[in-house]
Amino acid sequence: MIYFDNAATTYPKPDSVVRGLSEAARYFGGNPGRSGHAMSMRTAAMVYDTRKKAAELFNLQAENVVFTLNCTHALNMAIKGAVRPRGHVVLSCLEHNSVLRPVYALSKTAGVSYSVVRPERTDEETVQAFERQITPQTQAIICTHASNLSGKIMPVERLSDLCRARGILLIVDAAQSAGVLPIDLKRLGRCVVCMAGHKGLYGASGTGMMLLGDGVSLSTILEGGTGSVSNQLEQPDFMPDRFESGTVNTAGIFSLSRGMDFVRRHGINWIYRHEMAACIQIFGALTRNPNLRVLDPGFRVGTHVPVISFVHNGMDSGEVGERLNRAGIAVRSGLHCAPLAHEFYHSHETGAVRISPSAFTTRQDTETLIREVKKM
Repeated sequence: MIYFDNAATTYPKPDSVVRGLSEAARYFGGNPGRSGHAMSMRTAAMVYDTRKKAAELFNLQAENVVFTLNCTHALNMAIKGAVRPRGHVVLSCLEHNSVLRPVYALSKTAGVSYSVVRPERTDEETVQAFERQITPQTQAIICTHASNLSGKIMPVERLSDLCRARGILLIVDAAQSAGVLPIDLKRLGRCVVCMAGHKGLYGASGTGMMLLGDGVSLSTILEGGTGSVSNQLEQPDFMPDRFESGTVNTAGIFSLSRGMDFVRRHGINWIYRHEMAACIQIFGALTRNPNLRVLDPGFRVGTHVPVISFVHNGMDSGEVGERLNRAGIAVRSGLHCAPLAHEFYHSHETGAVRISPSAFTTRQDTETLIREVKKM
């Protein structure tokens, strides 16, 4: 199979990640932080080593790295832990349902209000649009780093400056950018960055991280056993125990460790250039085809991550996906869990076909995809 669905989950995984899953079952079977025997201690050391790798990759303190089940889990912890009853948040129209649904739920259960901002022609105008929506009740700006539908990069660094000036929290959905774009928690300041481990970081499914910038304090939405201060009924107030209740996914964390090794070995800049080279070739072919419409015609290096979506003027996106599947090519078709983004790109009725390469995508893969799309 030629795999172009890496924005959902990267495949294949590096050989080191595949081997790591087997090694974890053999050598890291103990429960970290729960026992004093050798295997438990070895597993705890591995988990901490992975935490340190993430801290080095994203420039923050190791104890501020929280392991989660996925990016959705991290975003729910961040949003529901930061936004107080009857507060207000500002978010972009490009958000995934992992942002939209928690915010909507808070609007029903806690009287939280929200404003939605559309991307403008320039980053400066987009930041100004966010600023216009800030009220005295605003507690957070929530913004995707890059759209899972169009690949458009949002100006999160400039938004961090805005949030710092206005004294509010920035929550970033980095599901599509972690491992593809540089992310610096020190630069972003008082923020929470949420990411998947199974996408651009090449870990196994069931992995994610919530990264907390300096000075961030969140309420918990989940309490339980942490292996620390077990004589107290109150949840620990120190990191990362405060947010890691229950046994963590040790095998997944070890796979994430190996995945981050892969990213660091090749370099984020190389991975971005490699994947964007494939996307630029695909973009050129799609835009030359009169039967197709690329959702974001401004797609280019520097303003987008390697994610392209298109619609066929005479064919449902599901049928396009199925035809490509029969040709041995995996893409993502449908609504992509981003209803407001589809409205923004005028694809809410038809859905879209999404193409997303990886570090393993070859030029032959790209040419085969272009040839099969052209047949339709």
